[in-house]
Amino acid sequence: MNNITFRKAERRDCALILRFIKELAEYEKLEQEVVATEDLLSDWLFDKEKAEVIFCMYDGREVGFALFFHNFSTFLGKCGIYLEDLYVAPEYRGKGCGKALLRKLAEITRERRCGRLDWCCLDWNRPSIDFYLSLGAVPMNGWTTYRLSGEALEKL
Repeated sequence: MNNITFRKAERRDCALILRFIKELAEYEKLEQEVVATEDLLSDWLFDKEKAEVIFCMYDGREVGFALFFHNFSTFLGKCGIYLEDLYVAPEYRGKGCGKALLRKLAEITRERRCGRLDWCCLDWNRPSIDFYLSLGAVPMNGWTTYRLSGEALEKL
């Protein structure tokens, strides 16, 4: 894993972040859902500082990213980290990049004294599920994610 390093995203990286988001959406068969723009990312990531991005570098080249933000657990009484997106370019999968990104996020979680690291995975994404299970991650059985957006959010 000597070839793998990390760097924190900067405002100038918005085009690359958006490219990775679109590649992830294509993999997840959700391309039609992406309405993000470079300007929106710049505003929310760097002006409002509502989320963070780290890049996984392989031989000095950005090959993947993790986008994450803090959440809060009332039961633990402290923050956690929620991983919104984890993506590694197909040609770099199997080289330890995904595992290295999750290790880096675990390190950040511990350094910030957060209580846990959470994320969601699509039910059909068996390769990712198997990967997460191999790391010791546990599915949250008995919990269903709900979402209000668009017209339903406006109406409420």
